[in-house]
Formats: sequence, C-alpha cells, structure tokens
Amino acid sequence: MGYHSGLAPLPRLVTVKAPVFSFDKLGLVETSLGPEMKSTGEVMGIDRSFPLALYKAMISSGLKIVPAGSVLVSLADRDKEEALPVIGRYREMGFRLFATKGTAESLAGAGFSVEEAGDPVAMVRSGAVSLVINTPTKGKIPGKPGFNLRRTASEYRVPCLTSLDTARALAWVLESLGRGEEPHPVNMNEFAAGVFM
Repeated sequence: MGYHSGLAPLPRLVTVKAPVFSFDKLGLVETSLGPEMKSTGEVMGIDRSFPLALYKAMISSGLKIVPAGSVLVSLADRDKEEALPVIGRYREMGFRLFATKGTAESLAGAGFSVEEAGDPVAMVRSGAVSLVINTPTKGKIPGKPGFNLRRTASEYRVPCLTSLDTARALAWVLESLGRGEEPHPVNMNEFAAGVFM
C-alpha cells in the first residue's frame, strides 16, 4: 500500500503557548492557576528551539525575564525535596537565594548558601528580588502568607512561578541565553515552511 512508519517529518520550528491574565486589575484574586483557568488567554512564541520559543512566549505574556539577580523561594513541604535540583540550577547561574523560614532551613540543610527572607512581601515591594518561586499549599485563602506573596509579585510585576515544572523550564531558558543563544524573528513564510513541510 506504500505506507511508511512515522506520522510526519519533525518541524524545523517549535511553538509554545503561554497563558495571559490581568491579575493586576483584579485585586484579591488568587494568581496560582487551577486547571480550569490555564487557557483563558494566551500568546505564542515561535523559534528554532524550545528554550527560545518559551522565552518569547513568556516575554509576550508580560513577564520580565532577567538573566541574573535574586530569587525568592517559598515551597510547600511536599515540593522541598523535588525542588533541590531546580534551585541548584539557579544557584549555578549566579542567582542569590532568599527563602522563607522553612524553605531556607530545607535548602541550607541540603548545602545551599541561602539567606532567610525576614519579610518576603517587603522584599518583592522593594525590588530586591527579580524572581519568585512559590508552590502553594492547600487552599487559596486571602490573607495567608503565600497568597499575599503571589499577589504582591503580580502587582509589582515580578515573575512568580507556582510550579516546579515552570521553574525548571525557565532555568532551561536562562541557561540557553547564558550560552549566547539568541531568539530569532520568524516571519510567516518561514513559519509556514517550518510547520507545513
């Protein structure tokens, strides 16, 4: 019959979608997304590699991605062990580590050089951190420390990652940029040729 194995040739371009929300316009709304909210609004990044396509999608969604600075980490107990390799990648890239009390103890116990954040919300407001990694505990209750941290990060436009998968992916982006890889413009003809070969 002339059929061959495989579905189609691999495209030359990678596309990544990212959600977009206007949390800064909606006070007291939880910024940690549930499954029902993940595709309410979105943008797309297109490039020749996953890290560069993801970088474009994140920038297009309004995140200010910086290659260095300080990261504030506040993790749910269930995520502390899994987070160690991810946080280690940020440390290796030269990020200064700050963490809430329990997370700082966990990171220090694993050999990380970390400073305890006395008032995490004040640190975000002052511009002392360029990234927040905060995995929520159960419940999304206004007034709780994690809720306030996420809300403040949103209001001050500091990227706040609430999933270790996203923190891992952003580390990949920053490592790629650190190696000198640069995003490339992709015009519609190149996109069509890259997708519909």
